[in-house]
Amino acid sequence: MPVTDITTDPENLTMTLVADTAASVDRLWNAFTDPRQLERFWGPPGWPATFTTFDLRPGGRVDYHMTSPQGERSGGSWEVLNVDEGRSFEVLDAFVGEDGEKLDGFPSMRMTFTFEQTDAGSRLTNVTYFPSHEALEQVVAMGAVEGSRMAMDQLDAVLVSLREYAQGKGTRTEILDDQHVRITRLIDGPQELVWRAHHEPALMEKWMLGPDGWQMVECTVGDTYRYVWQQGDDESTRFGFEGETVLSEPQWREVTTEKMIGMNGPGTLNDMQLYEEDGATLVTLVIEYPDKETRDMILATGMTDGMEASYARLEETVLAAR
Repeated sequence: MPVTDITTDPENLTMTLVADTAASVDRLWNAFTDPRQLERFWGPPGWPATFTTFDLRPGGRVDYHMTSPQGERSGGSWEVLNVDEGRSFEVLDAFVGEDGEKLDGFPSMRMTFTFEQTDAGSRLTNVTYFPSHEALEQVVAMGAVEGSRMAMDQLDAVLVSLREYAQGKGTRTEILDDQHVRITRLIDGPQELVWRAHHEPALMEKWMLGPDGWQMVECTVGDTYRYVWQQGDDESTRFGFEGETVLSEPQWREVTTEKMIGMNGPGTLNDMQLYEEDGATLVTLVIEYPDKETRDMILATGMTDGMEASYARLEETVLAAR
């Protein structure tokens, strides 16, 4: 959890974020100046960033957009003002539309990023300067404080190798807020095979089983899906889930709805993202629940243990397919 402080100062019209990490200052600098690394944490969970232009030098421009689970886009651009290699850079940040032009009614903000060595590693200090009280209040009301915290808290997975971050740690469940949970699991296999294992029934039937003794008796995939399991030969134990694909970006992101078959009420929104490094793939699943009570009820069923049993089989299935 690298974020140590986020403060707003209405008198000086600033928002300041401080993040501390055990990584070296050079490693931290690289994470913010390499667009492929920056994409992994600039957007908060559920809104990953895509950088389409990245010219980080005085007079240069950086363009990006963040994509919601429903496919909505929020665009931004940086006009690069100053760069002190390895130490700091300064940009003018603006909200932009699909055409790349600044959006009316949204402020532009000067931002500074400063990187310093500390006794424990390194520190990022990010200061945003607002043009007015109204602009500061507008951006805070849009969720900038919590969104920035959740985004920067993803740095842990970027500053070390994937294997160092996740190998041998099994399935990990983190509560992000009342409605969102993030699940991560490293699979020792390439991204292409992990994606296939989530979309080909012949592979899914081998690993998506939960605890021992269960079998998948129905597996339909496509724009809509339906999965049914039963324990041994006992048909009375049958249960399943069904849903539809909301967003698909092969072979790295898929968002689906999920509801237990035969149950009334709202289901969940499941946002799966895959990232490969050195032959291993990090599976990240952000689940949106309708409310805190539903979240707690489902977590209490032992969901994490069941998913770990399945992911362990997935790893075996992927390795066998190579």
